[in-house]
Amino acid sequence: MTSDTTMERVAEAWPSPQARITSVVYLAYFLTVMSAQFLMKGLIVSTDAAATANNILAHESLFRMGFAINLIATALYIALTALFYNLFKPVNRLLALLAAFFSLVGCAVQALSYVVYLAPFILMGGAPYLSAFNLGQSQALVLMLLKLRSQAEQIDLVFFGFFDLLIGCLILKSTFLPRILGVLMALAGLGWLIFLFPPLANNLSRYILPLGFLAELFLMLWLLVKGVNVRRWQEQAGASGARQ
Repeated sequence: MTSDTTMERVAEAWPSPQARITSVVYLAYFLTVMSAQFLMKGLIVSTDAAATANNILAHESLFRMGFAINLIATALYIALTALFYNLFKPVNRLLALLAAFFSLVGCAVQALSYVVYLAPFILMGGAPYLSAFNLGQSQALVLMLLKLRSQAEQIDLVFFGFFDLLIGCLILKSTFLPRILGVLMALAGLGWLIFLFPPLANNLSRYILPLGFLAELFLMLWLLVKGVNVRRWQEQAGASGARQ
């Protein structure tokens, strides 16, 4: 076996630094999202405004920490978007750019919606101008705004649906990642797009949410453990450069 052949096989099997960095950022995103959900679990009671307001005020530090971690998670996904663009631009630069655009819009909607998490501390803060509202009204406003944030989450899921769908297409067109990952990401994207029709999405969310989570989890694990076929990525990058 020649040394060139040996090096070629090593390049095919060993995760590239780019894939490794992408997977690490991906993993950090997953961990921050799960941490935020754990910290804020049970604080919001969708049917009880008084309990929600009291829970948030009683566990203010946890709620604020969850807010901060959610912002960090969004920042990580913005970084991940840039890394995905760099990874997939040799496949199709326009599709990769379009995917990045949808992801960034989703991140912007998500980040803006997190502002609502500050509402309980303003409405329940006892400022003189809030005397126009009695306690029950303030508590109801807190829950209403938190439910509004939940509606905004469905909007950002639509943009992330387009992102996942395009990433799935890019994986299918690539030669350096398994096509099954592309199929899973495309199906996840189609699932998120069902949130264009909220009543249908609410009925199917028990199936949509696990599919989206598993698709991104499998992609993250593949990039972390196996990486990409470096030789084929370089071939596509070279072919892409030659076409420009």
